[in-house]
Amino acid sequence: MKDDGSGSGTVIVAFVLGALTGAAVALLTAPASGDETRRILAEKARDSREKAQEAARQGREFLNRQRETLTTAVERGREAYEQARSGVVPPAGPAGGEGGL
Repeated sequence: MKDDGSGSGTVIVAFVLGALTGAAVALLTAPASGDETRRILAEKARDSREKAQEAARQGREFLNRQRETLTTAVERGREAYEQARSGVVPPAGPAGGEGGL
């Protein structure tokens, strides 16, 4: 299958760009002086850049956590496979002890 680029990331970017364009048009058509409008646009651009940087940082942290979780799961799966293949039974933990029914 061919990926046509219509993933959720593309939708989010399109939404953000549309919102920014709408805000810019609203500011440009508002009854304010040119200097004031430019100042407001510059402020909004700075705020948007900061929010985008924060979102990117959070995304990287999320991906790193998911990668660590996946790596741990793969390692545990590999260990379980090797134990099952060699016939070694892992020792029972505190909750999995023998007897006591």
